[in-house]
Amino acid sequence: MNTNERIVQAYENRPKKWVWYTTIGVIVAAMMIWSATAVESSGAPQNGGAVAMNILSGLFHPDTGLLFNLTKQGVPYLLLETMCIAFLGTVVGAVISIPFAFLTAQNLVPKPLAFIGRLIVMAVRTIPSFIYGLMFISVTGPGPFAGLMTMSLCSVGMVSKMYTEAIEDLDYRVLESLDAAGCTTWQKIRYGILPQLMPNFASTAIYRFDINLRDATVLGLVGAGGIGAPLIFAMNSYRWSEAGAILVGLIVLVLIIEWISTKIRVKLARG
Repeated sequence: MNTNERIVQAYENRPKKWVWYTTIGVIVAAMMIWSATAVESSGAPQNGGAVAMNILSGLFHPDTGLLFNLTKQGVPYLLLETMCIAFLGTVVGAVISIPFAFLTAQNLVPKPLAFIGRLIVMAVRTIPSFIYGLMFISVTGPGPFAGLMTMSLCSVGMVSKMYTEAIEDLDYRVLESLDAAGCTTWQKIRYGILPQLMPNFASTAIYRFDINLRDATVLGLVGAGGIGAPLIFAMNSYRWSEAGAILVGLIVLVLIIEWISTKIRVKLARG
């Protein structure tokens, strides 16, 4: 039997998976149809299609007076407030995450202590940002400070985990070389540990800032400052041109921040 015949025979004897794939497709389609039957109208005077078209119309016909208004009610100020909440929340969360990361790294501390630290970080990470926002609003009152504290606490859960992984991936051969050269503990930290950790730490913080910028917009819905509250108020009042102006400003801000953060992360990765 030549090679071609063996290939043809292997192809004909291949496992027949089309029945399995068809069954999965039928099950998924049935679940989607079943879930669609649970959709109910909220009693709004406009259906979903009309609302979507109005939002698109607002995007293409934004309220320029609101978009270029430099007062506290204008889009530029609200975007600046949202960006400050996200930035300061990221900075505070990143700083708090550093001791948590060192306490949960299994290559630095005993495993029982690392396990307890990981449980704490996991518990912080499992609670949604909305819940934290409502908690801090109850304590500090509505405003940007509640949003900043929420962003900080939400950042600790993810950033600590990423920092811990970076610490556990340290190359100890560098430390051994510095130790053989007679370096002090501070010199080993300065020239052996920090150069390995700083690019990962900075990249993680920048990535978390991108996430916080979007989350800060949503937190405005519960009164934690930022542009979220004016956006939902405009949409609930069917002021689509104002909603369009806010969305246009938000899209531009996110694109600019995404471009800048990508450039910085690429620079850190390539050295």
